[in-house]
Amino acid sequence: MSDTAIGSHAIPSPAPIPVREIAPWLVLGLLMLLALYFVGAEEGATSIIPGMYVHEWVHDSRHLLGFPCH
Repeated sequence: MSDTAIGSHAIPSPAPIPVREIAPWLVLGLLMLLALYFVGAEEGATSIIPGMYVHEWVHDSRHLLGFPCH
């Protein structure tokens, strides 16, 4: 067997994605992470907001998503 190339076609480099096309997805991703934090971890030692206000607001969604809270 020989090591000759079958074709001399170069693989084109991908075009860069403009920031304005990525920005909405980044914002959505950050909002989803923030929502996940408030539903899943905003309680106890990791609490940013004092009191049980956020816990009570998202209590039913915690159970719906399978997060234990009590």
